[in-house]
Amino acid sequence: MKNYLLLLVFLMGCKHQKLTPKEIVTNYYNGRNAVDFNKIKPLVSDSVTIISGDYIMPYNNDSFYEVFKWDSIFKPSYKLVEIKENKDQIIASVIYNCLRNDFLKNSNMTCQYKISFNSGKISKIEELNCKNVNWKVWEKEVNALVNWTNLNHPELNGFINDMTMIGAQNYLKAIDLYKAKNELKQIPKTRK
Repeated sequence: MKNYLLLLVFLMGCKHQKLTPKEIVTNYYNGRNAVDFNKIKPLVSDSVTIISGDYIMPYNNDSFYEVFKWDSIFKPSYKLVEIKENKDQIIASVIYNCLRNDFLKNSNMTCQYKISFNSGKISKIEELNCKNVNWKVWEKEVNALVNWTNLNHPELNGFINDMTMIGAQNYLKAIDLYKAKNELKQIPKTRK
C-alpha cells in the first residue's frame, strides 16, 4: 500500500509540472507542424489574440479551432528556428510554408512573432516581421486569383475572406482552377 501511495504522489507531481514559456512555444509549433489541435489546445488560453499588421483578431477556443482547420487545409509546415525570452514574452522565429504560400510565390516565409502569456498559456501572438516576404508579389497574385475567380467561377466568390475549412477548400479549388487555366495557355499548339 505504501508503494502504491508513493507511486501516486510521484505521478501527480509529474502531471502538475509547469512548462516554461520556451517549452510552451516549442510544443505549440510542434503541434502546428503536426496539424494536431489536441497538442496545442492545452497551451492556448481561452481567448487568444492574433495580430498581423493592422489586423487584430480575437478568438475564443471554438473560433481559434476554426482558423486552425482553415490553416490545416493548406498542408502547412512550421519550423521553429530561433526562440528568445524577453521578460515575460517570447520572440520566436518561424519558417512557415504551405500550398497557399507556394501559389502566392512566397514559399518558406520566415517570420518573427512576439508571444505573450496569461496564466501559463499563450494569450497573444503578434507578427513582428516577415523578412523574406514580398508583399507586392503576394498582393498581385491574390488580386489576380480573386479577379479571375470572380469572373470564371463565381460560385467560389468570397473564399479570400472565409476563414473556415470550407473557405480554405474553396481557396484551393480556385488555385487549382487558375493553375489549370494557365497550364492550358502554355501548351504549344500543333500545326496541321
